[in-house]
Amino acid sequence: MKWRVLLARAKSWQTHLKWLMPGIGVKRWLLLLALGVGLLSLGGAYALRAAYPLPRYFYYLTLQFLPRSVRAVFFLVAAVGVIGYAIWGLSRAMLVPFMAGGQSSISEVLYDYHSRGRGPRIVVIGGGHGQSAALRGLKAYTSNLAAIVTVADDGGSSGRLRRDVGILPPGDFRNCIAALADDEALVTRLFQYRFANGKDLSGHSFGNLFITAMAGITGSFESALRESSQVLAVQGQVLPSTLEAVALCADISTDAGSVAQVCGESAIPKSHGRILRVTLHPERPSAYPGAIQAILAADLVVIGPGSLYTSILPNLLVPQILEALKATRATRVFVCNVATQPGETDGYTAQAHIQALERHIGSGVVDRILVNAHLPKGAPIVDDTACEWVRPEGIVSDDPRVVAADLTDDECDGYHNSNRLAETLIGLLRT
Repeated sequence: MKWRVLLARAKSWQTHLKWLMPGIGVKRWLLLLALGVGLLSLGGAYALRAAYPLPRYFYYLTLQFLPRSVRAVFFLVAAVGVIGYAIWGLSRAMLVPFMAGGQSSISEVLYDYHSRGRGPRIVVIGGGHGQSAALRGLKAYTSNLAAIVTVADDGGSSGRLRRDVGILPPGDFRNCIAALADDEALVTRLFQYRFANGKDLSGHSFGNLFITAMAGITGSFESALRESSQVLAVQGQVLPSTLEAVALCADISTDAGSVAQVCGESAIPKSHGRILRVTLHPERPSAYPGAIQAILAADLVVIGPGSLYTSILPNLLVPQILEALKATRATRVFVCNVATQPGETDGYTAQAHIQALERHIGSGVVDRILVNAHLPKGAPIVDDTACEWVRPEGIVSDDPRVVAADLTDDECDGYHNSNRLAETLIGLLRT
């Protein structure tokens, strides 16, 4: 029992000492406050000196019956204690109402905020749940995040809003905003809520409607994303790869040996053929300037995880995005999916993913390739669907760019674990 008490005390002291950690932005103001108190004390001493002789009780109030060195130490310690306690009480009174549930100490909140603000500049390119998983893990290391999201989605609620309202598809943006929100659990539940009743509302998610409404209020889609991020205290930026209404088309090899073109992001996985190549229409849309700036300023650019043909490549097929990716000095990492996707990458190994990527964007663009090395025994099929584990055989030993690690989510087969993925990516940046 005694060691637990000592451990709790040590943890408490560790928490308090975070006030003195470099970069927290507090010590400079404490020193300035101390200087002000010192000047005030000096002025008060001169005033008392001018009022000499002083009443007899000042002899005892100022402890003049003690040696001068003892008095100096006593008053200095007392002053530091009183000022420190006053600052602590004032900060709690002013800042606790703004802390999430009051679960962390103020020093920990400030330390975490400033340390993430000094974190690396990371860009995640993709769409869908894979991109959200990466962002969810990376936000623990840095708030300098930018998610570049595809605008080719035309299915479900996003597709309906795209056709009915003329807005860019908000679905993948909704997922990224929820993943980067300060109170992620609540925002995710709210944004992912789907209306089950109502002729016009049925099937729509609240997040899609929220972004659509914000676009109507602010006058543009990019303003809607920016304002939504501010309202929800998003840690980073969510950016479209382009503001043009693009359509995704694919050349499909059929069982009869012919090649057919299928247009529409939602229609491609249902085409029942092997995807040879995907293209955008129009073929050369203009990139969103903010996305280009984010890539060029980044320390790390993460491509994926996500649907290879319908989430990742639509971003890279925007010519200026690809040019920025080639020009950036950042470390460029491709994250291979943990599992194959029916209708897109059936039977693909990690090697096949890389070949498909480089067939579209060329070789030499990616510096590192991150693949999952953990394949649960006795579970070749994920969640009893047509998905299979993406196998790393061959590529790990053949390609020096490859890094293999355990990236699977133990609670959700076929998906990346956010924390493991983020830890591995940060490790690549530090090597």
